[in-house]
Amino acid sequence: MGPLLESWRFWALLAAAFAAMTAILAKVGVTGIPSDAATFVRTVVVLLLTGAILAATGQVQGLGSLSGRSLVFLILSGLATGASWLCYFRALSLGDAARVAPIDKLSVVLVALFGVLFLGESLSLPGWLGVGLIAAGAMLVASAG
Repeated sequence: MGPLLESWRFWALLAAAFAAMTAILAKVGVTGIPSDAATFVRTVVVLLLTGAILAATGQVQGLGSLSGRSLVFLILSGLATGASWLCYFRALSLGDAARVAPIDKLSVVLVALFGVLFLGESLSLPGWLGVGLIAAGAMLVASAG
């Protein structure tokens, strides 16, 4: 099991599974309450969970070793995450989870583009084809009535 826990693919698949569960559970949870309140509850739960993980694994002291640059970018990332969650929950409160989630997953396409433009990453022709198929698939699922 050791190599599995060191595999980025394993963790990415788990992230996808939890993201899918998030959409379904959030759609049910947001019913009848303001979407921003639902986002707040979710954020508090994430904060408590990650705090408990840091404490349990002894990683709390690692917070003191963050460079100023890392701190700035993590804060900006946190602001982007918060904005994403607020928009996502608003979309879930207004639309079907099966149509909202694919549009949200267009983030995969944007990450590929931003990775190339801003991080100097590259994709092969099959990689770009995959990005195009993700975009097309998301749009087809979201637009199917």
